[in-house]
Order: sequence, then structure tokens, then C-alpha cells
Amino acid sequence: MSENRSIKQIIPAFKVNMGGILLDQALPARGTDQIDPFLLVHHLDHKYPAGQKQQDVGVPPHPHRGFAPVSFVFKGGVHHRDSLGKSSVIYGGGTQWMHAGKGIVHSERPAKEVAQKGESWELIQFWVNVPAKYKFTEPSYKPLTYEDTPVMKSADGEVEVGIVSGKVNTVTGPIDTFSPILALRMVYNKGGKVRLPVPEGYNAFIYLLDGGLHIAGNPVKAKDLVWLANDGGYVETEALENTQAILLAGEPINEPVATYGPFVMNSQAEVLQAVRDYQMGKMGVLNETFD
Repeated sequence: MSENRSIKQIIPAFKVNMGGILLDQALPARGTDQIDPFLLVHHLDHKYPAGQKQQDVGVPPHPHRGFAPVSFVFKGGVHHRDSLGKSSVIYGGGTQWMHAGKGIVHSERPAKEVAQKGESWELIQFWVNVPAKYKFTEPSYKPLTYEDTPVMKSADGEVEVGIVSGKVNTVTGPIDTFSPILALRMVYNKGGKVRLPVPEGYNAFIYLLDGGLHIAGNPVKAKDLVWLANDGGYVETEALENTQAILLAGEPINEPVATYGPFVMNSQAEVLQAVRDYQMGKMGVLNETFD
């Protein structure tokens, strides 16, 4: 009989400045470099002044190699362009899952109308490491709209669980991953309760965008990352108020990690090679075009 997971640690997010925009960083944090296989959690909630041009805002073209940068979009729209020739806008409730593989260049900008009208832009970006044997595979990009995301309702009908990858009961998320990953998005009405499966042996955490939850009997607040102990097969949550949260769980990779900026490899030599390969144009080129 599996047990309800307890809390290992609560990590409050802290402010960081990324290109002039303040956002909340929950991982890495002081004393916690990663929760294997998860390397980074950024929470951006920003409102642009009206009248912006898309090409002047957001994140301009930059490279990645060796992991999967993933965006869960909550407000507004995110326009992804990459050196594979993909151009894709995903709106609230949707997901952009990119496997950087041997190298890709992409940009992430607010959708054109978000920039022009001065709308809010909110997303979580997290980085998922991949095993060494997959770091030099072909890059890929998978957009997932809210409408195409399988949804499960809690027994009380007060919690909506979107299943992006992994399996909940009989429902499987549509995103395939290179190591076993459970990625869920939860929307709670106040008082809503749900028991979420977390496969035994997986590292797991819940991050709250807003509101508040009881997790394993403990009250936790907005912008807390709740690292779950590896001592059970599920976690019980109850909403203290209307709340949006995500649950990420994954089988640990247990390999060395060497990082430098947008590259995640297994050794410093591989990181230096990634820098050289990017400078030589081996990760492709992205020439953005704007209407």
C-alpha cells in the first residue's frame, strides 16, 4: 500500500533580473542546484506597456543543447520561432516542449497582439535534463494547446488537472520524453481536493503560481516550490483559495551535470565544444521575420 508523500523542503522563489524583466526563480536555489532531472524553474508574470513591437520585447534568438526547455503558458501568448523553421504561438493553458538535442536556436516573444495591446504575459519555464545518450539527438519542438491537453477532474469536481506528459489513472499526456516524466498543471477552486499519483522512485515537486494549498497537511503559499520526499506513491492536496499550480516528477538520471548558460552537458569539455559549435553556426541560424 503506497503512502502519502511528505514534504522534504519548501523553497521560496526569489527575484532575478533576466534582460531587464524581473521574474521569480524557484530552482536552482541556494543549496539546491537541481531536483534531478529538473534543473531550472522560472515564473514570469509581466505586463507590457501598450504599443510595443514584438521584435523589441521577449527573448531574442539564443541557442540550447543537451536538455528540454519547456514553457507552460498561463496568460497571453508565447510566439516560438526556431532554426528548424518552426513558428508557433501558444496561448494560456498550452505548452511548448522543445528538445534541444544536438543544438537549436530559438526565440521566445510575446504574441504580437500581447505586445501591441499591453496584455499580461505569464508562464512557467522549466528545464528538463536528458540522459547523456540523447544529448546529441535531433532537436524537435512540440506545441500543445489547452484544447489538446487531456484533462482529468477531481472527484469533487473542484480541481482540473491537465496531463502534459506521463500518466494519471488511465489518462496519458501527449508529450513523449527521453526519460520518464510526469508533468501536470492544476487549477483549483477554493476547497478543492485531489490525490495526485507520483510514481515511487521519482523526484517530485509542486510549484504554486498563486493562491495557497494544503500539501501533506502543511499550508504552503504562492511562489513556493514544495519538494516532496521520496516516501510514497501519491500526494494529497487541498486548496486554501483559488490556486494555480504545477506538479513535476521524474525518474532521476543520476549522471554528472555541467552547465554554462544555455548548454547542459555531462562535462566541461562538452560545454566548451557546445560554445564552439554555436559560434561556428553548427546549431543552425534563426532569422526572425515580423509582420
